[in-house]
Order: sequence, then C-alpha cells, then structure tokens
Amino acid sequence: MTDSLDQIHDFLPCKTPQRWIENALANQDLMLIDHAHCEKKAASTALSLMYRYVDNTDLLNRMSRLAREELRHFEQVLAIMKKRGMSYGHLSPARYAAGLRQEVRTEDPGRLVDVLIVGAIIEARSCERFAALAPHLDATLSDFYTGLLKSEARHYRDYLTLAEQAAGNSVEDRVATFLALEQQLIETPDTEFRFHSGPV
Repeated sequence: MTDSLDQIHDFLPCKTPQRWIENALANQDLMLIDHAHCEKKAASTALSLMYRYVDNTDLLNRMSRLAREELRHFEQVLAIMKKRGMSYGHLSPARYAAGLRQEVRTEDPGRLVDVLIVGAIIEARSCERFAALAPHLDATLSDFYTGLLKSEARHYRDYLTLAEQAAGNSVEDRVATFLALEQQLIETPDTEFRFHSGPV
C-alpha cells in the first residue's frame, strides 16, 4: 500500500493542508455524512458513464466493479453512522467537484477523457485524505479509512487508464490543467467544511 500512496503523493500537486485536518477532526459527524454522499456520488458517476458509453467494454467492466465497491463503502459509512447515533441527511455540495468539472470539454472524445481525469483526481485526493486522517481517528474509523486506501488507489489508476485509452495518446497536458485547478481548490480557504473542501 505504501507504493500506491507514494504514487498518489507524486501524482497530486499538493498535500492536504494541516488546517483541513484540524477542521475534519473538529467536525467528524459532518465528515462522515459528506463521506457517505461522496461514495454515493462516485457510484452514480460510474453508472452514468456505463449508460453513456455502452460500446466501451473495458469501461463497462471497470465502472461496474467501481460502482459496486462505492455503494458497499456507502453502506459501511451508514453503518458506522448508525452505531454512533447519527442520521444521514442532505448536504449542500462542496465547490470541489463542480470546480473541477468547469474545465470539462463538451464534445466527445474530449468530454470522456476529461470526466475520467476528474474521476482519477477525486479518487486520488480521497485516498490521500484517508491516509492523512487515519492516524488521528479512533480505532474504528482509522481501520475503516486505512482499509479504503487500496480500492481508492485502484479506482484512481482505472480512471487514468481509461482516460488514456479514450484519448488514444498521452493525457499529461489535460491532467496538468486539472491538477492546477485542483491545487487551487484544495489550498484556498473555503466557506464550509466538506470531505473535499479547502481549509475553513
């Protein structure tokens, strides 16, 4: 797992700010609710790609597996919340995903390439944050977040592989464009705490 984390730290343009970790530890109920939303949204994104690109067999297989895993994670977060007497409710979305999607092209194959790159970056950031948080959390949450690292790291690689296949060549330039945007979203102050927010 250390190799995968090293790859993710090399891939991402910055580490999560210490201030965000402090925000998360002070708002663990909110963190869990938003984490559940993130898992559900990740499954939804995978399913929407399956509906839109029905002739891409590799994408169908990878996204089907990813959607199942994300929904399983969603159920696991809900179970942890239930044990803690927490209820799952609506939250306003973070600026993060919408901010990244602003750069997505509107026509295929560019659109597919960009959506897959955004997916890779979100999964990589999730993995990085699970690893950053795990040492500071209680045993149950620490074990859970450490256990998620492997699948999230694989999801990041799957998205990048599919992006390269869709482009038919290197996607480095597009990745660099989105990573620059991602760094801005992660490092600049945010108005409300979310799992993918900047520091509040």
